[in-house]
Amino acid sequence: MTEQDRVTVNDPRGPVNNGVGPQYVFYGVGADWMIRKGVESLRIAREDRVRLADRFVPPVGYRVAADRLEKPGSVILLEAPPGSGRRAAAIMLLHGLGEDGIADEEGVRFEELPATAKDENPFAPGEGDRFLLDLSGIADEEAYAKAQRRLAVRRSQVQEAGAHMVVVLPSGMEHAHAPDLEPYTVTLGRPRGVAVVTRYLRMDRMAFHPADLGSADFQRLCDHSPMRELARLAGLVRTARDSGRFGAGFAGWLDQAMHAVTDRAGEVGRQVATVRTAPERALLLATAVFEKARADTVYEAWHGLMRTVKHEEEATTELARTDFGERLAALGIERDPDGRLRFERLAYADAVRTYFWANFPGMRDDLRDWIGHAAGLRGLTTDDRVNVVFHFGERSLAVGRPDHLFDLVVRWADSATGASCDPRAVAALELGLSHERFGGWFRRRMYECVRSGPLSDGLVRVLTAACLQSLEATHPDQAMVRLHYLAARKGEAAREAQEALLDLAGRDRRLYRLLIDRLRDRTRREPRGAEPHLRLLTELLRSYRAPDPPPWPDLFLGWETVFSQPPMELWDPLVSSWLNAVAGDGTREMALGVMVGATHGRTAALHRLYAIACDWAGPARHPSRAAVAALFWQHIDHAQYARTESTERAGAGPRTTEEAR
Repeated sequence: MTEQDRVTVNDPRGPVNNGVGPQYVFYGVGADWMIRKGVESLRIAREDRVRLADRFVPPVGYRVAADRLEKPGSVILLEAPPGSGRRAAAIMLLHGLGEDGIADEEGVRFEELPATAKDENPFAPGEGDRFLLDLSGIADEEAYAKAQRRLAVRRSQVQEAGAHMVVVLPSGMEHAHAPDLEPYTVTLGRPRGVAVVTRYLRMDRMAFHPADLGSADFQRLCDHSPMRELARLAGLVRTARDSGRFGAGFAGWLDQAMHAVTDRAGEVGRQVATVRTAPERALLLATAVFEKARADTVYEAWHGLMRTVKHEEEATTELARTDFGERLAALGIERDPDGRLRFERLAYADAVRTYFWANFPGMRDDLRDWIGHAAGLRGLTTDDRVNVVFHFGERSLAVGRPDHLFDLVVRWADSATGASCDPRAVAALELGLSHERFGGWFRRRMYECVRSGPLSDGLVRVLTAACLQSLEATHPDQAMVRLHYLAARKGEAAREAQEALLDLAGRDRRLYRLLIDRLRDRTRREPRGAEPHLRLLTELLRSYRAPDPPPWPDLFLGWETVFSQPPMELWDPLVSSWLNAVAGDGTREMALGVMVGATHGRTAALHRLYAIACDWAGPARHPSRAAVAALFWQHIDHAQYARTESTERAGAGPRTTEEAR
């Protein structure tokens, strides 16, 4: 992936044919700021797909791909140039398989598969499931060869299950395509740029006439720019309108937006060339990173940056220096009526940040350390802090330094006090997880982290929040794995992770079954460290955790594991919960026989179940409880009788064939 392929799109409600490049989404703490900042994602969450569908313009070849994908078990491989909206097209193809492209069928999965990393859970598609596999970021032939071998296995599984899968192929790797991919490949063209911008503007309720889009410069942009730039252009038109600073007509807004898209990088370069002193450049950068923060806070951040880069303070007193307001004016920075700083030109702050991160690589470690402290300045609101995180994180990811962002996640999380969850750390981690190029890197880093040694409660809480607010929607299996590792730890934060894990599994029958299998496996494989997994399994198997209707075969396997080993005190709340469930709902009566069957007739286990039922029924023997307990005892008696009979037969020696009949 080239630098020009890395993009940021600015529509808060979904991109139009966005090309390859970073996409962002934030949930939970600070979620609303994403809408205000115009940051978006190509996540496969239903609400995001619906928003994307509102703005999607089908590219050339889309109808052919859609027709092929309709058949159960179909796999489509998309070949398209970067910037043509290939990933968005892939998502819309899968989305279109839902009812009218809007409502998803109950229980149908819509997930993205990892492009290169090994699956942490077995890939087990079900009928009607929909999967996206984006290989567009692969640029190495060896990695692509491995990805194709894994694709062949997945393709076979999808076909056998009657699921659907769309694969985005990497550009420039046509010579390395396996011949057997050819029958599944569909080539997409480029949608009409003017149609993309027009649809985007209309969805933003922008009033304009077709003639307003007729200039030669605008036509050239539409004909040659990647879809990401056209999406950004339309977003800047909206920003110009909403700011109230660039006139009251569409023509003026469009003109400002086109200048922002085409001229800003050169303007920043020329300004930095004329601004030669460290304080002036530091103020330019501090304002760009802390844009829209209060002037006093930017002033403090500015001085913090100069200390971080070890700039010597001027020998004269502040009264003898150029005053702050004069410095701001000289750099084209103004204060709004609320005392917050902004650049006079549209989208100039973004261009300044881009310039400094690209052209001062030796400062990047210092910038990380500066943000680590400055994002906590007292004058910042929560929104201000999360904006700073985005500004820093966007640039760090653009220059290939995801480690800088994760370093700050750990630093901020570790410094959290009490039961709080640092919003800066959550926003930074979700930014990384939502990034199209580095999302996989952050998922792997989380995996390494949760499996490592001791973690602070603050970091456990941030990782838990990221699983619930980001991974759950995009990679639910991976969210479950990470939450399991966190929940198996000790401490209050680990108990919060446990509740998050059990809640996640309880909302999805497939995840519920998967977690039962995972916990049973850990209990068997790690006998010395089995207790936390066994306790999690016991809690998961309680009646109010189970999906409705209960998956009896899976519950049997789980109860079988719990009833096969101590400590027996774990059984009491588990068994009592199902006795309560049966007393309140006769349709769950099957639980009584299944639980008894899971003991395999072991005498000690049956005695324990009998005692639990006696305690549950109580001495007063309430009629409803007495009836349930009596039925449970019948199952226990039958199991004891069957075991006794089996033992007696075994003691009688071998039987003849005739006797066996």
